[in-house]
Amino acid sequence: MIIEHVNEPKLIFANGEHICPRRGIFEYGVYDQKQNTRKKEVYIGGVGTSQCIDYLANWMGRCKGFIAAPSDAKQENLRLPFCGFNSNRGYKSELTFSIDLAKTIKNNDVKEIVKIKNRAERIIRAIDLYYENIKFLAQNRHVDVVVCVIPEDLFKAVSSDYSPGDEKLEDEDVYEELNFRRALKAKAMHLAKPLQLIRQVSLDPRKNGDQQDDATKAWNFCTALYYKSGPTIPWKLKRDESKGASCAVGIAFYRSRDRQSLSTSLAQIFDELGNGLILRGTPVEIDKNDRIPKLTEGQAYQLLKAALTEYRVALGTYPARVVVHKSSNFTDQEISGLELAAQDMNIDVVDFVTVMDSKLRLYREGNYPPYRGTLARLDGERQVLYTRGAVWYYQTYTGLYVPQPLELRVVKSEESPSFIAEELLGLTKMNWNNTQFDGKYPVTLGCARKVGEIMKYLNEAETPQIRYGYYM
Repeated sequence: MIIEHVNEPKLIFANGEHICPRRGIFEYGVYDQKQNTRKKEVYIGGVGTSQCIDYLANWMGRCKGFIAAPSDAKQENLRLPFCGFNSNRGYKSELTFSIDLAKTIKNNDVKEIVKIKNRAERIIRAIDLYYENIKFLAQNRHVDVVVCVIPEDLFKAVSSDYSPGDEKLEDEDVYEELNFRRALKAKAMHLAKPLQLIRQVSLDPRKNGDQQDDATKAWNFCTALYYKSGPTIPWKLKRDESKGASCAVGIAFYRSRDRQSLSTSLAQIFDELGNGLILRGTPVEIDKNDRIPKLTEGQAYQLLKAALTEYRVALGTYPARVVVHKSSNFTDQEISGLELAAQDMNIDVVDFVTVMDSKLRLYREGNYPPYRGTLARLDGERQVLYTRGAVWYYQTYTGLYVPQPLELRVVKSEESPSFIAEELLGLTKMNWNNTQFDGKYPVTLGCARKVGEIMKYLNEAETPQIRYGYYM
């Protein structure tokens, strides 16, 4: 076994580079601020009760200015002050929200829904209530993103008792109950306005509890809004300029809500700017022996061809290299179909990497787990990478549990194992829902579950949005 450390990949911003999204935006500004077509003003719509809208207006006003870090913060790099969402620095854009961009729902309507005894009926009524107001804003107001504020009594009435616990790569084998957030995002998807759902208690200045500090909350909230308002580029990964352009593709599967034997393939393709394109494939059979869904050669061909076609439309050219991530082993049929699709589009280099949770653990002296970036080579094809662990920049480990590394199985690649590991580590930093950079999974696979959770509420006749911002 050979153990080494992969350096933290750098991110590129408008006027500099840094490993941390927050510090990079604070010091150097979002990457796309010099582009003429970028968002210089982000219009936010709001839906909620009168009190919810008041809280949202106050919070949006605070987000426009500087928000200090907690006075008792021990790790300065982890608890960074928020720079403010304005045209002077950071996002170099204005955040616009007013009563004209809000739709107020009645307290009595909320109370009537809470009284409904049947849980499924409560959720359906709540979805309809918010959907009608979202629809009005989408069709009658100039808004880029709609923020839905959920009163606490309604949240308790529609939330599920099921909690998935720690972050997992694979879908849990549990019965899929009707979920308010997922179903609402699916129903409103055709309106082409991304949604941001937030609890009223998160905006109530009187209730802190176990919530994030205001500066951290503002970093995550505002970066998500900026990305969802898109197309925007908060930051991009630094790459080796001597190599040609490449893109990363994640292939995953999600089960239908009725938990039948059919799953549907899902491709997520991310270009070098971090733009995520989501494509739904065709139903696939589950192998009765190992219960793992597999693509036929034709399905693999069509899925990658469709993904690369969208890439060409977005960037005007095909990439020189494609790396394909999958959370289960590749079959010969899948490899053949994927390679044929790449060849038909004159792409010479296709790398195949299986990414799965590892049962192997490494230990270091002291009370902290291995550093993020620790790489253990088991053999020529298998290696273990810690994407979660102690972070030198933060001077701590931010997790609550013993971190679980990832096993990378390099099925076929023209690149070195170290390059594959560094590339995957960089892709863990491309989740714009969280500006803390020590995510566990690469964006190609880590977001697949979130996408599948919403996609399963769309029927086959409905066309899903291809931009990732609609699923965050």
